[in-house]
Amino acid sequence: MNFQSGFIAVVGRPNVGKSTLVNELIGQKLSITSHRPQTTRHRINAIDTQQNYQMVFVDTPGIHIGNNKAINSYMNKAASSSFADVDMIIWLVEIFKWTKEDARVLEHVSKVDIPVIICVNKIDKSGSVDKILPYLEMLGEKFQANEVFPLSAFDRSHTKQLRSLILKYLPEQDPIYDDDYITDRSQKFVVSEFIREKLMRNLSNELPYDITVEIEKFELDGKMYRIAARIFVDKASQKRIVIGHKGEMLKKIGQDSRITIEGFLEAKVFLELWVKVRQGWSDDKRALASLGYD
Repeated sequence: MNFQSGFIAVVGRPNVGKSTLVNELIGQKLSITSHRPQTTRHRINAIDTQQNYQMVFVDTPGIHIGNNKAINSYMNKAASSSFADVDMIIWLVEIFKWTKEDARVLEHVSKVDIPVIICVNKIDKSGSVDKILPYLEMLGEKFQANEVFPLSAFDRSHTKQLRSLILKYLPEQDPIYDDDYITDRSQKFVVSEFIREKLMRNLSNELPYDITVEIEKFELDGKMYRIAARIFVDKASQKRIVIGHKGEMLKKIGQDSRITIEGFLEAKVFLELWVKVRQGWSDDKRALASLGYD
């Protein structure tokens, strides 16, 4: 039987639904999501292996403009580097929206000579076909994609159709990873991301992006994982917000994190969280490297 495999970059502006789509395509939660832009900071490979194919989806940070901290530079480099190293691209745009950041993605996509599928997301909110056609025509004038695919990332029939479309362009070659791999990242990395997701979801607009997570202990004790993580913030005032009144916010973040981590590790988890101020970490290349942004 002929086997197909390859790297598929999922690209687009921030907060367009890339991580949600990747999770749907591999059939489990791996990439973190929130309603806030720039939730995804790292490039992560999410691997779907079946009998006749292996699709390696490269989830990328959103390409964004402005906010010139070292961390923003890191995120844009992580996103733009993915265009050169893949076999095909899924470019996610949102119906009826076209921003300066979409135009920046277009600049990158226009430079590559590989198959590109434009997925038009949130089609479920678009109304009649008559309203959609002008937007699709506008996209066609800007870029001649191999395929344009209307999509609701939460509709599983859509993601099934999208997989079939990907197979039209995926190269015939041996698997890239062993068939039991679901990501190229370590369990520790994924766990730290899950904790950061819960921070972003629970803190909403109270706290900007001056927050990251480092795993200090990750041990399997019998059938239970014992995990300790340190949450870094930029200011003492932010530390108070993360901890909350009588520690209630940190407790809630810990409870939400533990449930998601247990689902991922398929085991009981004892989780400890601390909060520490590390001033200026998000604009310090050395600090970023020590925290895994390298």
